[in-house]
Amino acid sequence: MKNKLREPGRRKFFKDAATLGVMGTIGGGYLLSSCNKPGKTTIASSYEAPVFPTKAPDGKMLKAGLIGCGGRGTGAAVNFINAGPNLQLIALADLFQDQIDKCRATLKKNNNVEIPDENCFVGFDAYQRLIDSDVDVIIQATATHFRPMHLKAAVEARKHCFIEKPAAVDPVGIRSVIASGKMAESMGLTIVAGTQRRYQDDYNKTFSMIKNGAIGELISANCYYNRGGVGNFIRKPEWSDMEAMIRNRANWRWLTGDSIVNLMIHNIDGVNWFFEKHPVKASGVGGRYHRPTGDMYDFFSVDFVFDDNKHYQGMCREMDGCTNNVGDIILGTKGYTNGQNKIFDYNGNIIWEYEYPLGKDGQPTNSTAISPYDQEMICFVTAVRTNKPINDAEQLAHSTLTGIMGRESAYTGKDVTWDDIIYSDLKLGPDEYKWGLVDIQPVSPVPGIAVTR
Repeated sequence: MKNKLREPGRRKFFKDAATLGVMGTIGGGYLLSSCNKPGKTTIASSYEAPVFPTKAPDGKMLKAGLIGCGGRGTGAAVNFINAGPNLQLIALADLFQDQIDKCRATLKKNNNVEIPDENCFVGFDAYQRLIDSDVDVIIQATATHFRPMHLKAAVEARKHCFIEKPAAVDPVGIRSVIASGKMAESMGLTIVAGTQRRYQDDYNKTFSMIKNGAIGELISANCYYNRGGVGNFIRKPEWSDMEAMIRNRANWRWLTGDSIVNLMIHNIDGVNWFFEKHPVKASGVGGRYHRPTGDMYDFFSVDFVFDDNKHYQGMCREMDGCTNNVGDIILGTKGYTNGQNKIFDYNGNIIWEYEYPLGKDGQPTNSTAISPYDQEMICFVTAVRTNKPINDAEQLAHSTLTGIMGRESAYTGKDVTWDDIIYSDLKLGPDEYKWGLVDIQPVSPVPGIAVTR
């Protein structure tokens, strides 16, 4: 790989959720021992999990624009509207008119929100026209490939941003996101990322237990994102190559980064969070057998190595007819955790578990009182209104780059280091964005032959 950039100072990228500026406006922490049922282990409290606000504070009207009007974008827009008082969604941008039409219909039917025609923008420049309109905050939920350029434009326009995961599909995009994050920090802007586990109460309580020594020193981890296939894609005759690719983005690596980046980002971000650092090397395998279109792999298995030679294994698969498993195991010298809500000893006994709120039937609901999708927007709006910025850009970029490092190791069949990948000039996708032919063939990388630039 070509290392064309000078190495920047290495800043510890992890930031405790409790140190986020917004948390300072909310109050004290959570006593860890208060979660424990009779007979369960009590862990002495020194690190306290953040207490998230249940609603954003009132303030002047905040007007949001949504870039990317698919299902996740529409959902994120609703989460924003419901985060607190005086919040409006006033503009939409997408590459396709039918996506805007569906989004508008859903918002009208379910939330009585109407977006006027003049605030709906279509095409490759739609994001810029939305950013230049009368919006205060930007919600980004496009195909991952476009995220770095959209974030850069939004920050340059001094707009607060919610940015869905992952950050980018390649190292060039990752460096752009990190730079935009630095620029946003200097401007006092908030960037909240869609790695929602960090805004989910059960994960935060579990993290606090681990931080306070509930399983001893962390040793290793295993994480899994194994699910069914994405199905076949039927191309309409009137679609150009570009339109067909973008509508079929779940199968093209230049648009999503492949499944290890697009899906396992949640697991990778969680493990990196609990270990409070990112790996420095990856050694992976992967391949393709089931997927009928595009150029992505069907499965990955990657050994990630930290700077102290501790390892964790990540497995990702999209195949029908196979055993599904989405979850994590983080192992310590005294026990292990699923990362979300339980801690076990090595005899398999539960020594601590998160207490979920009770439902109307008096039984635990198995979900947090506030969904993480709502919570991340509540924290986003709270940070903006209290002028205590949150900046998740670098955290998201580093977790995404971990996945890219693993992907390139599997593609090439070779070990890939952090320095190899972060300074690589690898850039996926076409040189220009226009409707028509695209010179990208559905050829998957072959390990031992493929080369990462």
